[in-house]
Amino acid sequence: MGRNFHLLTAAAVVTGLGSAGALIASAFAVLESGGSGTEVGLVAAARTVPLVLFLLVGGAVADRIPRHRVMVAANALNFLSQGAFGLLVLSGHAQLWQMMLLSALGGTGQAFFGPAAEGMVLSSVRGEGAGRAFAVFRVAMNGANIGGAALGGALVAAVGPGWVLLVDSLAFAVAGALRAFLDVSHVPEREPGEGMLADLREGWREVVGRPWLWAVVLQFAVVNAVVAAAEAVYGPLVAEEHLGGARPWGIALGAFGAGTVCGALLLTRWKPRRLLLTGALSVFPLALPSAALAVPVSAPTLVAVMFVSGLAVETFAVTWMLALHQEIPEEKFSRVSSYDWLGSVAMVPLATSLAGPVESLVGRPTALWGCSALIVLLTAAVLCVPDVRNLRRRSPAAPAPVPDQPTLKAPSGGSGEGTSSPS
Repeated sequence: MGRNFHLLTAAAVVTGLGSAGALIASAFAVLESGGSGTEVGLVAAARTVPLVLFLLVGGAVADRIPRHRVMVAANALNFLSQGAFGLLVLSGHAQLWQMMLLSALGGTGQAFFGPAAEGMVLSSVRGEGAGRAFAVFRVAMNGANIGGAALGGALVAAVGPGWVLLVDSLAFAVAGALRAFLDVSHVPEREPGEGMLADLREGWREVVGRPWLWAVVLQFAVVNAVVAAAEAVYGPLVAEEHLGGARPWGIALGAFGAGTVCGALLLTRWKPRRLLLTGALSVFPLALPSAALAVPVSAPTLVAVMFVSGLAVETFAVTWMLALHQEIPEEKFSRVSSYDWLGSVAMVPLATSLAGPVESLVGRPTALWGCSALIVLLTAAVLCVPDVRNLRRRSPAAPAPVPDQPTLKAPSGGSGEGTSSPS
């Protein structure tokens, strides 16, 4: 773990602390301005739509120019948009269209930042210690998100959402300053490309030419969507009607966060040989929260279930990062990551918007059991892919195998008919 890794980890902690609280603050800012739950959803969607639209472009840009410059520019955009959002709320004259516009600017910054950041983290470590480094990074990031959510909620109650948004703006400024000091001298200079579309086609071929990669990408396009529907829509409703309200649901979500931290800590010591087999088996417990809500179980049981699912999903996340680090050429990290990110978020707005109509059509328990069934069936399908079962951790001395050239032809325009998984 060198200087770059420590700078990246510190910056991730700073932005995680600020952003987790800002998500809470933006929702309460809309409500305090007289908005309804529908308008809270519109502001959230305004951030998601540009994130989906620009992710592939962000990945191509980050593989074309130095990634740390993309990260710093994205942090600068988030600093300005969140600062303006905070000042607008403090003025007492915030309008819905203004909040949606500023939220969309934040999503645009994240679309360029995400692939660049993941590519930078993957390229910042080498050798046998990569798995432990990724686990440490995930511990720091998850811990910051948990602490940021708790701190943000307390600050919103104490000083109001506008000040929390300004704190998040300052966090982006600090993180951008840290990332400006990243050393990229070890990264080979990029050869001039043939254009943005050619870069996107090359990234697409990298994905479709590796069955383990596109299989997990497609799996998590659906898994993330149904998990989001269960936890963002059905979970609060079940908690309100059967568990005693928001407090036990908040404790359950906190238990999930604690599970992710423990899962990452586990991977600092444990080095599974079959990376993707271990990761895929760890996805099965993600079906448990939906099933627990469908029953529904008691609040203490739900807390235990959420902890286990958090631990399991973090096991997948670390093994997935290590597989990408081991198998993908460094100069293509960000483009592959952009397809991965696209799959992680593309279907989430659709799933959360359809959750209510599906509940009205088939009932909430059936909808939740359906979420669990989809996770189990898709994970079982992924385990049928030989490369998922057989991909092994290599020692640093072992040469990377040369992959067969894909026989699939890249689609016309090459932009993105693929989806991806959560890292």
